Amino acid sequence: MNQASLKRNYYGYLFIAPFVIAFLIFGLYPIYNTIALSFTDATLMSKTGNFIGLMNFERLFADDIFMNAVKNTWLLWILNFIPQVGIAMLLSVWFTNARLNIKAVGVWRALFFLPNLLMPAAVAALFFSLFSFYGPVNQFLVRSGFLPEAMQFLQDVTVTRSLVIFIQWWMWFGQTIIILIAGMTSIPLPLYEAAMVDGATSTQMFNRITLPLLKPILIYVFVTSLVGGMQMFDIPFLLTDGRGSPSGSIMTNNILMYLKFSSSKGHIGAASSVGVLVFFMTSICALAIFYFLREKDSATSKSAKR
Repeated sequence: MNQASLKRNYYGYLFIAPFVIAFLIFGLYPIYNTIALSFTDATLMSKTGNFIGLMNFERLFADDIFMNAVKNTWLLWILNFIPQVGIAMLLSVWFTNARLNIKAVGVWRALFFLPNLLMPAAVAALFFSLFSFYGPVNQFLVRSGFLPEAMQFLQDVTVTRSLVIFIQWWMWFGQTIIILIAGMTSIPLPLYEAAMVDGATSTQMFNRITLPLLKPILIYVFVTSLVGGMQMFDIPFLLTDGRGSPSGSIMTNNILMYLKFSSSKGHIGAASSVGVLVFFMTSICALAIFYFLREKDSATSKSAKR
């Protein structure tokens, strides 16, 4: 870049400088510091940590609790993400379908989006009260004769996992609907009109027009949901005793990282190693999503074959 262009773009650099500085301080440096701490035995009470190499990572992979946390995180995310995208896609198709002509689409979208405005801590506290031993759910089931006595719902593995999955789905599928509707309404109508003239069915138009043109939106939905799922913390943490009970069935990666950080000695190095593994696991999966959903240039590939 020559001096003349530098002078011409001086104000541009000045305006983006706050963002760059903030990113370096609050974004890039924490990542670097976390990776550096993961190779040490640093604690909250120690001024410095000793370099111990990969010992923290070796301990994690040998720890059944960590492997269980990884399994729980993926299980809880996948089981809430599949119905989240499926139901959101179905409702988005209905809301944008000119033949159905559903009334008050804006009202429906607002209603579905409302749970996303709630604080996760408040939602977890609400469901904890509903399914506690003396909560309304037990009262209704016992008084109605469905249960002979009150049940410890939050000590049951199936119930607690189902609650976490339902809450995660219920809070986020409304946002997914809005994003998918925005993507579908941006697709040019002449494409559908031409397909209808050619005799294409609704299923064919969805598979050949809607889905291919929604790929950029789907990549965004998949990646952001993946990042959020791998950072799942507040709902499973606050729904029980904060340790992923019962039997660690809803302990996630972030809960384990918090427990290591908040232990009696405050093992920052061990907690950082969990964060580093989650970071790399999320990054690899995000890159895989970008790879498999990328736009493939068929014309280029055909010319290359020739």
